[in-house]
Amino acid sequence: MDGFITALGTAFWLGILTSISPCPLATNLAAVSYISRELQSPWRTVIAGVLYTVGRSLAYMILAWLIVRSLLEVPTVALFLQSSMNRILGPLLIFIGLLLLGLFQLPGLSGNWTARLSERVSGHSIWGALFLGALFALSFCPVSAGLYFGSLIPIAVERQSASILPMAYGIGTGLPVLALAFALLGGVQTATLLYQRLTSWEKPARLITGGVFVAAGVYYIYNYLLVPGF
Repeated sequence: MDGFITALGTAFWLGILTSISPCPLATNLAAVSYISRELQSPWRTVIAGVLYTVGRSLAYMILAWLIVRSLLEVPTVALFLQSSMNRILGPLLIFIGLLLLGLFQLPGLSGNWTARLSERVSGHSIWGALFLGALFALSFCPVSAGLYFGSLIPIAVERQSASILPMAYGIGTGLPVLALAFALLGGVQTATLLYQRLTSWEKPARLITGGVFVAAGVYYIYNYLLVPGF
């Protein structure tokens, strides 16, 4: 149980880290621009923020469910993962840690299709925030793709959690938009101050997490690849 709670907290933190990374933060700012149209009715802004977060969570959860279930339902793959996941996690954690530390970059994965669809969605009612959240969730940037496919999915496979951990990750990715939506209740100045703090936290949070991931990866490699008997 303690291990699952740790995994849940890790998934949530990975979501927050994803949300304040430069590329995903840009999409979150676009979402804030969308939901701020409801400023004449402040609580509609909050509702739009909640719907956006729900949309992101559902998209990540459905995608993870498809991936994790497909892996675990193939007997040979499931047996391999159950016996070797700890060995796989070590190199993966180091890879993602080095990515977060900025020692290398992945090529961009998102396309123009998200921009075209978001323009269509933006013309709809408050429910458009739900679809916008799902749309932006699937618009993977290098960092978000690395964190989702390289960290969250392996943890979800290890814990055999195809829904709860991805949902926690999705909530984390939408949290800044939700926080800014509440901040808009106090005025644009309050929301601007919160945004400045979020952007200032991104680099130290990313570097600290990257260092922790590298250290955890070294631990996994030492215990499950180098030490006999594991």
